[in-house]
Amino acid sequence: MKPLALPAKPFLRQLVIATSVLSAFTIVFIIFAVSFLYSPISALDKPSDLTAASNQPLLIEVLPGSSFSRIATELNSAGVIQYPLLFKLLAKWQGVENLIKTGEYELQAGLSPAQLLDEMVQGKTVQYRVTLVEGWTFKQALDAIWASENIESSLIELDLQDIAARMELDADHPEGMLFPDTYFYTKGTTDLELIKRANRKLDAVLAEAWDSRVGALPYENKYEALIMASVIEKESANNSERGHIAGVFVQRLDLGMRLQSDPTIIYGMGDAYDGDIRRQDIDTATAYNTYRIDGLPPTPIALAGLESIEAALNPLPSGYLYFVSKGDGSHYFSATLEEHNAAVREYQK
Repeated sequence: MKPLALPAKPFLRQLVIATSVLSAFTIVFIIFAVSFLYSPISALDKPSDLTAASNQPLLIEVLPGSSFSRIATELNSAGVIQYPLLFKLLAKWQGVENLIKTGEYELQAGLSPAQLLDEMVQGKTVQYRVTLVEGWTFKQALDAIWASENIESSLIELDLQDIAARMELDADHPEGMLFPDTYFYTKGTTDLELIKRANRKLDAVLAEAWDSRVGALPYENKYEALIMASVIEKESANNSERGHIAGVFVQRLDLGMRLQSDPTIIYGMGDAYDGDIRRQDIDTATAYNTYRIDGLPPTPIALAGLESIEAALNPLPSGYLYFVSKGDGSHYFSATLEEHNAAVREYQK
């Protein structure tokens, strides 16, 4: 094959040479540009040296009011991302630069910048937890909340009546107005926010149980049912007995008898209770001592769990009017005072 002959005219020959040189430079530039950009772009899908080398999760925090530019700069300064400009361009391209959720983020080993961006958009922040236990008083629940990590305390200087007002309760006293459960929260959550959540959960649970209650109960409203549930909660931790205990108390109220519940004495004694109930404690009238008052105490005496709430609203009819602890976590139930006194002699020697 004959070689391609160059045009005879000098101008055309120069044009062909110039075009060839420009094409070569263009190809070299494209190769160089692709090589130059490939590394930083691909870095968005690879863990940074910091996250790749760490065996422990890294913690970062996005503060309220932070711009995305500031977030990218701080992540770069912390060694979490290598190319803040590309990180910002990625967020802009995805249309999420204004969708970042504030809070703490735990960077697991191997997390890439693109994955981190997705987690910040979804708000996968670090979650802390606090558990409110059945049978606790409101004060014990507050103490547990205040002792929890990263909770902001706004109520610590207030008395119980002021706290009830902050909670916007219908009742004047917050005792028993929280549902015992485990609650998750993020850094900066306030104690008021948490107890309001626990109160809303209680309202929902109590309303559902109230709607499915049996008829002819001696409660004027849900609050009185909650009071009864709190007494049941403190009387026994044995779920299988709570319906029977509720049956005893409901029948006593129906007959005009006093509840005569020891936990109400203890609650009424407050800090004076030293672990023993003496005859003088039984004989001392307080607003809560159901040996000395008719009907229910004025407020709940503890946080009532679901089983106690359901027992209060669905008591088991049995004919029993008395019960005494057997010392093993269970109780002996009696229909007559004579039988009850014999059981007391047997089990409380």
